[in-house]
Amino acid sequence: MTTVESPTLAQRLASFAARTFADGPPADVVASVRQRVLDVLGLCVAAQALPTSQAILAHAAEQGGRQQASAIGLAEPVPAASAAFVNGVLAHSLDYDDTHLPSVLHPSASVVPAALAAAEAAGASGRDTVAAVAVGLEIAVRLGMAGYDRDLGNSVYFEHGQHATSICGAMGAAAAAALLFGLGEEGVLHALGVTASFASGVIEANRTGGTVKRLHCGWAAQSAVTAAGLVRRGFTGPPTVLEGRFGFFQAFLRDQTDLDQVAGGLGEEWAVPGIFFKPYPANHFTHTAIDAGAELRARGVPVDEIESIELRVPTAVIRTIGQPIETKRAPATGYQAQFSGPYAVVTGLLGGQGLGAGLADFTDALAADPARRALMAKVTVTGDDRCDAIFPNQFPAIVTVRTADGREWTAEVLANRGGPARPLSEAELAAKFTDNVAGRLAPATAATVRELALTLDSVADLAALLRPLTRLESPGDDHD
Repeated sequence: MTTVESPTLAQRLASFAARTFADGPPADVVASVRQRVLDVLGLCVAAQALPTSQAILAHAAEQGGRQQASAIGLAEPVPAASAAFVNGVLAHSLDYDDTHLPSVLHPSASVVPAALAAAEAAGASGRDTVAAVAVGLEIAVRLGMAGYDRDLGNSVYFEHGQHATSICGAMGAAAAAALLFGLGEEGVLHALGVTASFASGVIEANRTGGTVKRLHCGWAAQSAVTAAGLVRRGFTGPPTVLEGRFGFFQAFLRDQTDLDQVAGGLGEEWAVPGIFFKPYPANHFTHTAIDAGAELRARGVPVDEIESIELRVPTAVIRTIGQPIETKRAPATGYQAQFSGPYAVVTGLLGGQGLGAGLADFTDALAADPARRALMAKVTVTGDDRCDAIFPNQFPAIVTVRTADGREWTAEVLANRGGPARPLSEAELAAKFTDNVAGRLAPATAATVRELALTLDSVADLAALLRPLTRLESPGDDHD
């Protein structure tokens, strides 16, 4: 490793990575990683129905190359970088993947696909895969937090039009891939140095449309595996790749970087177990609105007598889930419904699938359903001081319903389900996986994959976990 008077940030991350890979992460981190692998695999199966998913599968098959790793939904193995690309695209395509707060980073969708592809190609064990994923997630989150401005209450990456998820995800994924390729501490350092030149993602599509955002995590995962492969063949990166005058932080964040977030407490304080799982396949800002609606339903609010619904949320999220209000009250597609506060409240009031709202609740037909639209037309979305004080560590919501008989009903949900304050149980995560693979995997196969993922650190061969996911059934096929 390059010698300097004091270690650079990349060197400190590389040292942490190698040490964790050798010794293993803490038990709670191991348990969290196993659950995140299960979650990502289910999302990759569920995303198969999207036209963009079929496009990426066809693209990977057309590229050909050495058969090294499994792309979910593609019968024959493909090069490791291609498998990482495919699975990364699939993992992020449904807006159902995990989220770190307050960075609003979705780390698993890049890191897990890259690690699984590298591990399968290298013949790595489940134990090493878990350790590598843990390292990759931690590095991604720390780089994301380096760009979080507490005074602004937002990510500087986002303010610059950059997708922190794919930019920071590529870096974390590269560390994971380098470890699994057996490159050690120096290899991780160089993989970070090389991947910084690959990291990318522009989020204009969030504003004006396009499906390119679905590519971002796949590109990050592919970049990571490619960079680690190039390092294995002799390419190197600068040790000052992060904090250097022309480094990662200067390029993406300019002078708005919190360097203490990168290495402070590294190896002692872990962010991984606190990453929020998504219980519902919708924009994370809408989740507490779903919960509030469900609470009111459980308390017996007479839906057919509702005259008005007020959804109070952090002011900063209104532009995402409440504006323009005419569009949010009448989403044209299921995808638009995923970003609608009014739709979220109504889904909770009417009752949803899965853990309370599932993929079946976000269809084009339901978005256009006259009864739902009539309820959505009664919803107003406003800012709230109490919610502002909690955001962005949580995405709270307060819903007040007024009925024709003059009664007023209020539900407050101030902490997100799926995070540390309201964690999903392993049984609930297993149920989410089962819901996501329904109609694509036979129940017995789904049970096997679920068990292997949740005991991943004791699995000897990653192919046993991944190969069953490459031959999926067509929806509607009969099976036992």
